[in-house]
This record gives sequence, C-alpha cells and structure tokens, in this order.
Amino acid sequence: MYAKTAQTASSGRTLPVVRKDLIHRCLDGLSVGDAFGECFFKLPFEGIRTRTLPPGTWRWTDDTAMSISVAEVLVEYGRIDQDALAAAFAARYAGEPWRGYGGGAMHLLTRVAMGADWRIEAPALFEGGSYGNGAAMRAAPVGAAFAGMPALAAAEARRQAEVTHAHPDGQAGAMAVAAAAAIAAHAPDRPHGPDFVAAVVPHVPPGEVRRRLELARDIASDRFGAAARALGTGAAVAAHDTAPFAIWCAAGHLDDFTEALWTTVAGLGDRDTTCAIVGGIVALSADVPGAWIERRETLPS
Repeated sequence: MYAKTAQTASSGRTLPVVRKDLIHRCLDGLSVGDAFGECFFKLPFEGIRTRTLPPGTWRWTDDTAMSISVAEVLVEYGRIDQDALAAAFAARYAGEPWRGYGGGAMHLLTRVAMGADWRIEAPALFEGGSYGNGAAMRAAPVGAAFAGMPALAAAEARRQAEVTHAHPDGQAGAMAVAAAAAIAAHAPDRPHGPDFVAAVVPHVPPGEVRRRLELARDIASDRFGAAARALGTGAAVAAHDTAPFAIWCAAGHLDDFTEALWTTVAGLGDRDTTCAIVGGIVALSADVPGAWIERRETLPS
C-alpha cells in the first residue's frame, strides 16, 4: 500500500513512507482540541452545557508545541529519531517557556538544553520515571504518520515517549493514542465505539493503561457518566486516567469532530490534554470545522 523509504528503524527494518498529509491534518485537529479545551479552564461550565464556542483567539499550549516537534522529526527522518526529538523539545521550550509546561518537563528540557543526556535525565526525573500524560498528548501524529499500521505506530510512539517518560505506563499511554490514531486514519475499514477501543487494546502492554482500556472497551458509547467515573478524565494528569478516557470519547464520535470535542470537554479534568488527544485522533476520520480552525491561534509555518 505504501512505498518504501531508505529510513530504517532501530531494528534495521525498512519503514513505510510517513503520511505527511495526515500528519498535518492531525496537527490541525490536535491543536484545535488543545486550544479549545484550554479555554474552559477559565470559562464557566455553563458554556459547555449550552455549547457556546469560546470567544476570541484560542491559544494552544505545550501539548501542541511538543506535538509540532514530533511531527517535524517524523517528516524529516521518516521515524522517531530520539536525539533529534529531545533537541527539538528543548529548543521549542526555550523559545516559548510560557506555553504551560509542567514542572517536570521544564526541569528536564532545561537540562537537555544545557547539554545533558535525556537517557540519564528522564529516568531520574521521578522515582521510576514519569507516568504523566505528556507523552500521550503528543502521540497522535505518530499514528497519522503510520496510518493503518497501529503496531508500528505504537512502537514508534514508545520511542518518542522514552525521551521524557521512563515509566512503562507513561509510554503505554502514548502507544495507545498512536495506535488509535493509526486505526482512525484507516478508512473505510475503521471500527467504531467499543469495537474501536477493542482494536487498540492489543497494541498496549500490560499495566494500568491497558487495564482501563479494557474497562473502556465494555462501556457503551452513550454512557458518558459511567466512562468518566471508571476511567478518570485526566484530573491526576496521569497516562492511565487520560488516554483511556480520551480514546473512549474519540471511539464514539469518529464521524463528528464537533460532537467528539464537546463530549470530551464535558469531562473537565485535564481538558486541554484530553481534547488534544481526541482532536488529533478524530481529525483523521472527520473534518475539523473551518470556523474552529479560524479561532485557533495560528501554528508556526
């Protein structure tokens, strides 16, 4: 289906050519979701109930900033080059440190910018490494790059996660999101609802992320309250209480970007990140409304 490129994975395997068109489409959805969700940290919940679009320009956060770096590395190298990605993360953080980075990311990227090795710094960041949702929030472009190949997308997502998240669950969240994006991009054979979640599960290693995905697989698409209670909505800013909920939200609304985002933001929690994940996935199966893109802060060219 895809032509081959001279780029190779660390195993020596030849990798398919990345889908640049889908990477850009994914970034539009991810950044719109990120900026949309971020607005509702300040706006009242009533705006979600009435589905009133936030006024003014929607500013995107570190979720989008780091996803842009992932996309750039994928386009340049045809795979995840970890050293190039670490350097890109550090450079973009240094240029715009006010984008909303967490304390751990700020410390890590400052150290990398000073010449430290991410292989040493990431495992030392927290005991056992970070299991936060930062690697998951930026993983959808990996799935877009390898559309229809969720196993490969998950493997490359783990590589991008390792740069900042040494904990297996932090990596598993990224693997789940990338696999979901790769499946969403594979028209016309993509599953929907619980079947979509079920298709993601085999690409995620055992752990808390996979356990909650298995819970999500058994929750019908119209049972939002049950999903929010069982899966979490990102309040712990952890991969396991963010990625499964976001994938469940995306699974039920793969044909409707607007419905997917309004459903996701109603969970509150870490709403910029859950909406970024859902936006990145659903943009690969449904159109992002032009009016929403116009409200989002412009992305760097």
